[in-house]
Amino acid sequence: MSNFVVSARKYRPIRFQDVVGQEHVTQTLKNALQNDHLAHAFLFCGPRGVGKTTCARILAKVLNCQNVTDDFEPCGTCSSCQSFNENASFNITELDAASNNSVEHIRALIEQVRFQPQQGEYKVFIIDEVHMLSQQAFNAFLKTLEEPPPYAVFILATTEKHKIIPTILSRCQIFDFKRIQVPRMVEHLQGICEEENIQADTDALHIIGQKADGALRDALSIFDRIVSFSGSTINYQDVITNLNVLDYDYYFRIIDAFLTEDFAQIMNTFDTILRNGFEPDVFLAGLSEHIRNLLVCKDAATLQLLEVSNNLKEQYHQQAQLAPASLLLTALSLANDCDVNYKMARNKRLHVEIALIKMTYINRAIQQVNQPSSPEKKNLISRSSAPPSKSSDNQALPSKPVEAPTAVEAPTVVEVSTVEVEAAPTQSASNHKLRNSKKYGTMQLKGLDALTAEVAEEQAIEIGTPTVEITQAKVVETWMTYAEGDVKSSVKSVLKNTDLKLEEEKITALVSSKLAENLLRQEQGLLETLRQNFQRPTLSLEIKIDATKIANKQQVKKKKLLTPKETFQNMVAVNPLVKDLVERFDLTLDD
Repeated sequence: MSNFVVSARKYRPIRFQDVVGQEHVTQTLKNALQNDHLAHAFLFCGPRGVGKTTCARILAKVLNCQNVTDDFEPCGTCSSCQSFNENASFNITELDAASNNSVEHIRALIEQVRFQPQQGEYKVFIIDEVHMLSQQAFNAFLKTLEEPPPYAVFILATTEKHKIIPTILSRCQIFDFKRIQVPRMVEHLQGICEEENIQADTDALHIIGQKADGALRDALSIFDRIVSFSGSTINYQDVITNLNVLDYDYYFRIIDAFLTEDFAQIMNTFDTILRNGFEPDVFLAGLSEHIRNLLVCKDAATLQLLEVSNNLKEQYHQQAQLAPASLLLTALSLANDCDVNYKMARNKRLHVEIALIKMTYINRAIQQVNQPSSPEKKNLISRSSAPPSKSSDNQALPSKPVEAPTAVEAPTVVEVSTVEVEAAPTQSASNHKLRNSKKYGTMQLKGLDALTAEVAEEQAIEIGTPTVEITQAKVVETWMTYAEGDVKSSVKSVLKNTDLKLEEEKITALVSSKLAENLLRQEQGLLETLRQNFQRPTLSLEIKIDATKIANKQQVKKKKLLTPKETFQNMVAVNPLVKDLVERFDLTLDD
C-alpha cells in the first residue's frame, strides 16, 4: 500500500499567505508581530475546517523562527521550523481537550509552563476543542491564563465559543473565523488540480464547494473522493452522481413547465427524480433554492449572491427574464408552505405533487385577475391611489390586490391563503376560511377560482362602493350570525351578551368586563366580516366597558345572604302551610 497523504494534509498551509479566506485574521496577527503587540492568549473560534488550528501552528512557528521573513512569515529552513515540521519541537505543545479535558490534564500542562524554553524565545501551548474542558479544568486554568510567564503563549481553538465560560473569554484575544466562500474554494481546488495534473470542470468544482458548506477541509475530502471515483478527469456528471446531488437541469425544466402550464412534463420530471433515489423533501428544498436564485437574477445588484459558475449564471439569467416575479414569489410561498407541512403529511409524494399542481396554474390565476372580461370587472380591479385606512382599534384593511406585471416588472405576489383543488367554495364558506386563516396567522393555499374571487372581492371592498344599507337591526343580525359561526365558546358567550350602538359608520360594542373586551379585540375576523357584509372599508368598531352592567353585578354580589331562619320566614310569608308542615313532622331549623 502506497504512502498516500490526503489533500487536507498534503496542501495544509505553512504560511499566513497560504491560508484561504481568513485575511482579516492573518493580517492582524502579522501586524501584531510587526508592532511587537502580541497578546499572551488567543482564542480562535469558528466553523469546522476553516483554518483555526492551521493559523495557530503557523503563529507558533513564527514566534520561534530564527529567520523570520520581512513579511513575518516562517522561513521553514531553520532548526526550529524543521523540528516543528517533524513534530519534534519541545517549545510547541498541542493538547486535544476533547480527550484531555480533566483537571489533572490541565495541572500537568501548568507544570510544563514553569519550565523555560530550551530553544527559542517562546513556549507555545495550542489547546484544540477547548470548549470540551470541564468546569473544574477551566477554573484550574484561569490563573495561569491570566498571568503566564513572559515566554508562554496560549492559543485556544474551538467551534463552540458559547460553551466557554466568560472568565476565560475575558482573558483571551478573540478571533472569529469565517466560512469560506464557494469562489475561493473553487480557486483553491483549481490550484490543486494543476499540481496533480487533474482536468476538472468548473461546474463540478462549484458543486464540491457548495457541498462543503464553507469548510475547506470538507471540500478537500470530497475532492479526494471524487478523484478516486473518476481518476484524472473530473466532470460535472461524475460529481453529482457520486455526491447524490440533483442536477440543475431538473429545476430548469420544472420552471419552464410552470411558464407553459405543462402539467405532464412536471409530473414526469418529478417521477424521474424519485426513481433516481431522491426524497421528495430534497427535491422541494432544491426547487426553493432554484426559485430564490431566479429572483436574485432579477436585479443586477444581487447577482453577487449567486454562487454558481458563469455558465449556470447565464442559464439563470435567461430563465429569470422569462419568469414573472409574481409567479416566482407565489411559487416560493407555496414551496415554503409545502415544506413546513411536509412532516405531517402521510403521503409525502402526493403532498409535494399537490403543491406542484398549484404552482402549475399560478400564471393563469394572475391572468384571470388582471385581464377583466367586462367593463364592470375592469373598474373593479382598477387600483385606488389612496392608501387603505385603518380603524380606531388598529385593525388593518384586507391585503392589497395583485397588479398586472408590466415591462419593468414589480414583484407582486398572488396571496395564497387556503388552496383547494376542487371547485370554489360558496360565499359563506369562503368568508369562513378567510376569517380562520387570518385569525390564526397561517398561510393556507387557495384554488384558482376561489383565489380569483377573493382577490376581486377584496379589491371591491378597498375601492369602497357600498351598495348595502347599514342599519342597527342589520348590524345586530350580522353580529349574531358571526356568533353562531366557528368561534370559541367563550367568545360566543361574549358576542351574544354584547349591546351594540350604531352611529354613522361607527359601531360601539358595550361589554360587561375587561376580559370580554380583550376577547373581542382578539377576534380579528369580526370587523372584517362587518366590513365585507356592508361593503364599507371605513367601518370602525369600538369596544367599551358598560359601567351600568358592572354596577348591576356589584349589587348582586353585595346582596346579603339569608340565614336558614330568615329563609323559613320568607317561605311562610309566601305559603303559611309550610309552618304547619314543620310543626306536624316536628322539624327543627339549623342555626
